[in-house]
Amino acid sequence: MTQDLHWQKSTFSEGGDGNTCVEVAATHGAVHLRESDAPGAVLTTTPAALARLLDRLREAPTTPSR
Repeated sequence: MTQDLHWQKSTFSEGGDGNTCVEVAATHGAVHLRESDAPGAVLTTTPAALARLLDRLREAPTTPSR
């Protein structure tokens, strides 16, 4: 499956050819995420679910509560 997808590196990833980045690929109705250092482990979700997760992360406090 992962060979058929067009993977793109996140703009937030470190530069260069290192393996410290998140990659994303989109297909009809799905978004696939993986770490470049573990390309066999792919997280697949819907665009709506990913958008909800990102919204929640943006709303979260930036400092941990104690």
